[in-house]
Amino acid sequence: MKRSAKKIIKFLFILLLLAGLILGRDYVRKYVINRILGVYYVYKGDRAYHKHKLAYSIEYYNKGLEYFPSHYTAWYNLGNIYVVYEDYYSAVEAYKKAIEYNPRYTLARMNLGIIEAEKLGNFDEAIRQYDAILNLKNKIWAIPFLFSNKKSSRQNRGLAYYNRGLAYREKALFLPDEDRELELGLLRKAAESYEKSHKILKRNSDVVFNLALTYHVMGNYRDAGINYCKAIYLAPMNYEAHYNLAILLKRLKLYKDSVEELEKASLLLSFRSDDSGKASYVFGILSDASHLYSKYGSKELGTNMDIYDTDNQDVVIKKKKKKRKHTEDDDIKFNYSTGKIVPTDDLSKTMMQTFKVCAGMDYFKHEAPDDEEY
Repeated sequence: MKRSAKKIIKFLFILLLLAGLILGRDYVRKYVINRILGVYYVYKGDRAYHKHKLAYSIEYYNKGLEYFPSHYTAWYNLGNIYVVYEDYYSAVEAYKKAIEYNPRYTLARMNLGIIEAEKLGNFDEAIRQYDAILNLKNKIWAIPFLFSNKKSSRQNRGLAYYNRGLAYREKALFLPDEDRELELGLLRKAAESYEKSHKILKRNSDVVFNLALTYHVMGNYRDAGINYCKAIYLAPMNYEAHYNLAILLKRLKLYKDSVEELEKASLLLSFRSDDSGKASYVFGILSDASHLYSKYGSKELGTNMDIYDTDNQDVVIKKKKKKRKHTEDDDIKFNYSTGKIVPTDDLSKTMMQTFKVCAGMDYFKHEAPDDEEY
């Protein structure tokens, strides 16, 4: 009886030992050997990626992910490559895989949101990704004088708010014309997102420009004008801000100021050889505004309160400043070469200062808030 018991125990021990060896072999293969192979192929994929050999990079990444499927940076890079090839559906799948294995992967969520909104029109999914970034509670890591992620985390939040604003605005503009109330609701959310982004990315002209554009579409011309002026201060050579402000001023029957901004937009476009069609169009608008100014002059806002589409009509008109004596330094000088206008080297400072001045600002607001400068 004892011998039988010993034989059974011995048999069970050998069975367990064999099972352990078999299971251990699978464990070693899965979590050691396969991962080493996966990291090796991902490394080769990274090298090809940095050398812009994208076809090889895709091959190596896919091979590496067969062995090491949870390598989320490989999924992320694969998504970026698919974007280059304009294979947006494959890019979406790759970014989603990266997020699946690392839900805190901010860059993957940001890129996924951009592709969903701008390339596929899935605005709700994009907004969901931006909200997920904003809801993350990132730990701040700092080593004095060496490293800190505080600034990058804050900037990522600012970009998430900015991209969320773009998604809300685009979603609003895709609605049918009869859904005006729903459109205004989405535009308000867009403006709110841009405002929050601006508090973080104070010097980013794109944020302020898109905030102005959103207010413009909403019919809130006062806030649109103020923010166009901020955008112009931050990026004086952006012709779009000057042009949009000119269209707004023309709508407000401030023809003189509209002409001034259109002239700036036309001049900026004349420096760009690839925008001759746009330049011709702007010149046409300029001609129309000049004709209106010569015929009617610029009307005071106080006599045209019906031009506002919102209740925000509290416009302060500042008294005109005394004219400064004109000096030779005020003149903008140009060289003329092969029929094109070419600015001289000593033009840049004068031109920047000239283009920073925003026509019509006095009609929108009498002074900037204490905590902002523009």
